[in-house]
Amino acid sequence: MKKIIILVSMTFLLFLIGCSSLQSDSFEKELQGDQLTHVHGMGYDKDGQLNFGTHAGLKYYKDGKWFETTKNINDYMGFNVVDQGFYTSGHPGAQSDLPNPIGIQRSLDGGKTLENVGFVGEVDFHLLSVGYESHDIFLYNPKSNSTLDEGLYLSNSEGEDWKKVSSSSIDGKYIDLAVHPNNSNLLAVTSVGGVYLSEDGGQSFKLLTERKQGIGVYFTENTLYYSTFDGSPSLVSYGLKNQEKTVNNLPELGKDAPMDISQNPQNPNELAIHTYSSGDVYLTKDSTKTWTLLSKSGRVQ
Repeated sequence: MKKIIILVSMTFLLFLIGCSSLQSDSFEKELQGDQLTHVHGMGYDKDGQLNFGTHAGLKYYKDGKWFETTKNINDYMGFNVVDQGFYTSGHPGAQSDLPNPIGIQRSLDGGKTLENVGFVGEVDFHLLSVGYESHDIFLYNPKSNSTLDEGLYLSNSEGEDWKKVSSSSIDGKYIDLAVHPNNSNLLAVTSVGGVYLSEDGGQSFKLLTERKQGIGVYFTENTLYYSTFDGSPSLVSYGLKNQEKTVNNLPELGKDAPMDISQNPQNPNELAIHTYSSGDVYLTKDSTKTWTLLSKSGRVQ
C-alpha cells in the first residue's frame, strides 16, 4: 500500500511540475490593476482581439478579460494593428537584443517574433500608420536619416521605396496619421489646424474642419472617423463616397478626446476609443449609442 501511495504522490508531483513549466512558458498572462499606461496605438486584429502598444509591450482585451505578453516587452511607439499582426516603432526592452531605436518592426504571430522593416538604429517613428490590408506605410520622419529627409512619406512596397507627401496645405503640428485599409490614395492627417484628407496619395490635402483642433483619425472601408477638440470633444464619421458628416455620441469625456479609434472587423457596430489625456478606454457595441468603460486612467476594469 505504501508503494502505491508513493507512486501516486510522485505522479501528482510530476503533474504539478509539468503544469508549472507550461505556465512559465506561456506567452500571455492576465493583466490587472494600473498597468495599461503609456499607450501609443490601438487596434482590433482580424479575430476581434483589441490590441494596445505600450511602453511595456503588447497588452490586449479579449473575451471580456485583459492580458499582456510575457516576452518581447519592448517600448512600442507608432503601434498599428493589421490583418496579419502589427507594425510598430519604438525602443527595445531590457531583455531585447534589438538596436535602439528599433526603427520599423512587424510581427505576424501576435508579438512572439519581430521582423525588421527598416531604419533600425536610426529612428523612433511616433507618427506611423499602416494599411490594414495593404500594409502600405504612411509616416512622419522627424529628422533626416540615411534614407529620408524630414517630412511625410508613403511607401507602397512595405518600406522598400518611399515617396514624399506634400504637406504645404497642412497647418500646425501633426498629431495623428491614417491610411485607408486597402487604398493608399486615401490619407488623413490631424494637426492643431484641423483634420485633413488626401484623395490623391498625398499630392494635395483638403481641410475637413474649421476652427477645431484635430486629434485622432481612422479609416474603415467606407468611412473616415476623426475626433476634434474645441473646448469639448467630438467624434465624426465622414462618408468617403457621399462626403456626409455624422456627429457620433461620446461618453462623458470632459476636456478629453478620443486619440485612438478602431472598429472590430468581426462586428462593424463595435468601436473602441482610447483618450488623449487620461488614457481611458471605452467600447461601444451599438454604433456609439452607449459606451462601456474598459480602463480608467490606466486601471483596467
